[in-house]
Amino acid sequence: MNFIDKNNILSIKITFNRIIMKTLILIRHAKSSWEYDVIDHERPLKKRGINDANLIANKLKSLKPKIDKVLISDAMRTKLTAEIILPQLNISSDIISYSSKLYDFSGENLVSVIKSCDNSINALLVFGHNYAITAFVNAYGNVFIDNVPTCGVVAIKFDVNKWSEINSGTTEYTIFPKDLKV
Repeated sequence: MNFIDKNNILSIKITFNRIIMKTLILIRHAKSSWEYDVIDHERPLKKRGINDANLIANKLKSLKPKIDKVLISDAMRTKLTAEIILPQLNISSDIISYSSKLYDFSGENLVSVIKSCDNSINALLVFGHNYAITAFVNAYGNVFIDNVPTCGVVAIKFDVNKWSEINSGTTEYTIFPKDLKV
């Protein structure tokens, strides 16, 4: 805010240190298949997983989320889930990164990856795995979720300027495939 006297002699600039909200959208990979003789990391999606990912993509598209960065586990099933959802959100490929650290089931790496994000990122989308996602949303959101289902989406807002400062946030919404099926 600028204050200028009548003679334009004195100008005092007052700057307010305001809190910028951080938004985190977590998506668990869609239903994967055990039918193929591949290691866990390479499992593809089942037909149901593909269908669920399309349902989620259409719902997210209608919400028009603003995304600054996308982080994806390097497992095949998370990459395939993201490949179905991201085109519907018009996400630029230059904000997408893959991380082996997100191939995490305990949740420790998930927390570490999120808390180490650049603070210029205000809206982060992460594709990952359970138990990590369910543990995270219950530790950091304000709504208890017994189990985030495959292809489930949970969005949490945090009143902080730095990702390293996230603690308790507000669960803004959940989207689960079963709720979108007619």
